[in-house]
Amino acid sequence: MSQAPRRVVTGLDAQGKSCITIDAPVERHDPVVNLIWRTAGVPADNRGNQDAATPYDNATLHTGGTNFILTEMPPGLDGEAFMHATDTIDYLAVVSGEITLVLETEEVVLRAGDFMVDRGVIHGWRNDGEETAVYVAVTIPAKPLGKGRTI
Repeated sequence: MSQAPRRVVTGLDAQGKSCITIDAPVERHDPVVNLIWRTAGVPADNRGNQDAATPYDNATLHTGGTNFILTEMPPGLDGEAFMHATDTIDYLAVVSGEITLVLETEEVVLRAGDFMVDRGVIHGWRNDGEETAVYVAVTIPAKPLGKGRTI
């Protein structure tokens, strides 16, 4: 992305009225994967105005909460796709560029404007394109599918 992605978060002010609590670029803790927001559980607890974006770690996928993730994958990254499964359902939208979704039986190229739902199966990602692929994903805890999570 040519410009740092902006994160706008709403909440309540001291008088209980709706307001903007955060309006700033997405904080970068990692060059590729960063959390935009996360919740500790489902249903989410919307009380308080503290920033819920922490540095990304695969362990956050299995803490019972939800994750809103920004990934910026440079070309050539993951030449050999890291195959893994999580006990989550993941909703993914490609913002720019293209990424290759690698499954055990096939591959598919996802481009800007494409959406994907990963239901916890073994998969991996590759960027065979010429530009950085940018995608966002929301992960939600799910019951295991097949053998379940590998990470």
